[in-house]
Amino acid sequence: MSRRKFTREFKLSAVQLVNQQGYSIPQAAKSLGIDAANVRGWIKQLGSEAGQAPSGEGAIQAELRRLRKENARLLMEREILKKAAAFFAKEQP
Repeated sequence: MSRRKFTREFKLSAVQLVNQQGYSIPQAAKSLGIDAANVRGWIKQLGSEAGQAPSGEGAIQAELRRLRKENARLLMEREILKKAAAFFAKEQP
């Protein structure tokens, strides 16, 4: 089986679906009939070009996902520190 080749315009349209129209990566990939890993790679490769940075609803969704992920990590760190403080407080004579 030969490897499929995609034009630059097709790749840019996939990146725009995610960055500017608010699609998630899996949604964009499914609508284009390709693998999500392709879209993810194209975003890394082409997303930093002029005019391809997230804007509008896509930027808001991307920022929201990033902040939720960071919030979850910080909550987990806080819980670990609480447990460590309680553990060391019990060991004090």
